[in-house]
Amino acid sequence: MRFVLLHSPLLGPLTWKAAAADLRGRGARAEAPAWRPLTQIEGGFYHALANDMAQLVDRAGGDPVILVAHSGAGALVPALSAALSAPVAATILVDAILPHPGQSWFDTAPPALRQELTLGSQGGELPSWDGWWPPGALERLVPDPSLREPLLAELTPLPLAFFEEVAPLGDLQGAGAYVQLSGAYEDQAQAARTLGWRARRLQLNHLSPLTAPREVAASVFALGQELSERAGG
Repeated sequence: MRFVLLHSPLLGPLTWKAAAADLRGRGARAEAPAWRPLTQIEGGFYHALANDMAQLVDRAGGDPVILVAHSGAGALVPALSAALSAPVAATILVDAILPHPGQSWFDTAPPALRQELTLGSQGGELPSWDGWWPPGALERLVPDPSLREPLLAELTPLPLAFFEEVAPLGDLQGAGAYVQLSGAYEDQAQAARTLGWRARRLQLNHLSPLTAPREVAASVFALGQELSERAGG
């Protein structure tokens, strides 16, 4: 199996680094490539991100891939699937938003959060992701400073235009599965079940791909096996 681990575009590739190593230890191929930073894109974010990532994935080989998307990366999966030359065997969303073709990120966000972020923007930029949390919240999610500090080092202010851009039309390819890590993604997990996807609930938190990589990788690996066996008939 070949897993491509996609971090949220609001975070950095550190999110999946340890889980990728764990998957390789289980005998799978696992890659954790980085999206192009949003600050380097002037418009057409979905297509630019998808095309850049597709080049990275295809350059590593043409074997079928299982896309594993965390958090906001879920919305990017249809555009990436369409841009890839490598076939997509399955998609696993991990505490991720489901794709929202024809809608912007702001269209899907709670109104209070949308208003707070919009009012807090300056010069067309939103604060970096850590600035969205109340004081002490990130320390509770990532108590180990040896993990938290490099996580913070990957964060940058975020262009408001990304959240206002309407996601292109497109569908997920291959079978789907969902791994829920936190209560905040209960609605997304339930929507995945409604689609007939396999779903698992781990009693962890949203940043557990970073802080509990072995547990998250174990679920991803098991679901990958199930989806691959189903695809093989």
